[in-house]
Amino acid sequence: MRAVIQRVTSASVTVAGQVVGELPRPGLLVYLGVTHDDGPPEVAWTARKIWELRLLDDERSASEVDAPVLVVSQFTLYGNARKGRRPTWQAAAPGPVSEPLYEAVCAELERLGATVARGVFGADMAIASVNDGPITLILETPAREL
Repeated sequence: MRAVIQRVTSASVTVAGQVVGELPRPGLLVYLGVTHDDGPPEVAWTARKIWELRLLDDERSASEVDAPVLVVSQFTLYGNARKGRRPTWQAAAPGPVSEPLYEAVCAELERLGATVARGVFGADMAIASVNDGPITLILETPAREL
């Protein structure tokens, strides 16, 4: 699982001209990508890490200040543009695999105590945000030990 996390003063997601998710106050905007072998361990690790990372003012976490989180699915985080001019998306899990895991991360964040806003999985979304700092972090789940 891969996430790009931004500290924002505001953020919203619009689909077909309608705002479907927005942060009511400063918080975190998270773009979330899922790969083929992700599962419950990655869901739990990612949600906890997002909620507890000290990215906000005075090195506090979203959990410490009850900051809201806007989570947007983004398969392109697993794009590969190393060869040629056209990226490949082979490392991104297909919708039937990634959508339940995206929803599970959102649900786990809520279980941890977060106020979570969402994009619409698979939709053509317009994201508006004001990055605060700017602070942007790329987070990747550790490889599983076999």
